[in-house]
Amino acid sequence: MAVSASMVRELRDKTGAAMMDCKKALDAAGGDMDAALDHLRKQGLKTAAKKAGRETSEGRVSASISDDGTAGAMVAVRCETDFVANTEDFQSMMARYAAAALAADLPAGESAEAFTALPMGGSDVSEDLKQVVGRLGENIQISRVVRLAVDGGFVGVYIHHNFKVGAMAAVTTTKSKDEAQGLLGRLCQHIAFTKPAYRVPADVPEDVQQREREVHLESDDVKSKPENIQGKIVEGKMKAFFKDVCLEEQAWIFDNGMSVAKAIQSELGPDAALAGYAVFEI
Repeated sequence: MAVSASMVRELRDKTGAAMMDCKKALDAAGGDMDAALDHLRKQGLKTAAKKAGRETSEGRVSASISDDGTAGAMVAVRCETDFVANTEDFQSMMARYAAAALAADLPAGESAEAFTALPMGGSDVSEDLKQVVGRLGENIQISRVVRLAVDGGFVGVYIHHNFKVGAMAAVTTTKSKDEAQGLLGRLCQHIAFTKPAYRVPADVPEDVQQREREVHLESDDVKSKPENIQGKIVEGKMKAFFKDVCLEEQAWIFDNGMSVAKAIQSELGPDAALAGYAVFEI
């Protein structure tokens, strides 16, 4: 069967592949549209395999929040160049993946591996990604995925203007969604700026705490002090360490006179609390 321009356009509309690739696929398939689709899919898989080892230093962070504000999902996807990250195809993929992560019943915590197995477009996310790689010609990797949901509270998100940093947080509160959104927006900005490693001191692994204590115990600053006060000095430095790395202990960037935990309660009431958070950076 002769391959017409309208057939090439139809295959292009269905797949987003380059016009020349669509023409080659239709020629190889003898004008059979379904066979041409399979041909492009196979070519996409080959392209993805060839590019899998290449460095991915660019990319984007995207997020989606449920209409009622009680759940949200955030996705970070890496690619090789900023040019590809700014293409319509890549941005469409980001929106598609954020919406899919929000709609899915993902396990608690980060779940990039579980996300790639989600059904999408008659196959799964990993297959969809390979087709995007085939069209855009770069190594593209889903690096991080998280979904937060809260009962008796709300989820907020902040994506920096360059789309390379994103933060999401959930709080429990008796306030309304509209009343909570202002605080959540500022909280997510705080998280994006400070990038805390832990929520509270109890979350800091014991080996991390021990290593920090040993560093201070061996420092000239502590060793030069009388032995009977060295322990107190180290404990003071540990409190400062927790204030640096634990979100709830950090000084609120919008008012350094209070901690993040106090800021949440100040705006949303004494029963309000942080329920979870995540921060992604490309």
